[in-house]
Amino acid sequence: QVQLVESGGGLVQAGGSLRLSCAASGRSFSNYAMGWFRQAPGKEREFVAAISGLGRTTFYADSVKGRFTISRDNAKNTVYLQMNSLQPEDTAVYHCAASRALGTTTPGYDYWGQGTQVTVSS
Repeated sequence: QVQLVESGGGLVQAGGSLRLSCAASGRSFSNYAMGWFRQAPGKEREFVAAISGLGRTTFYADSVKGRFTISRDNAKNTVYLQMNSLQPEDTAVYHCAASRALGTTTPGYDYWGQGTQVTVSS
């Protein structure tokens, strides 16, 4: 069982930056691939970024490539999402998730956090 708690969301102006964190409880954190997903009002949850258990492989949605960076610190059981050049369309609730296999689709992830709100004003 893995429990995930996100933090770091907030209100930021367009062009600004935020760093999200996701703290995981449970054992063997490095055995899990971690992903970030987001859900805007009235829209389906969508993939943002993912990282393999040892951090050697990352995937990004086209919409965030070059602006967002996913990373992890297995000693701290934490995964991060550095978000730069934020735009109003990035406004959403951001969730982290854990999976035994690295992937980009929501059904592949077994454990989810409650989410943290990111709001980007124009």
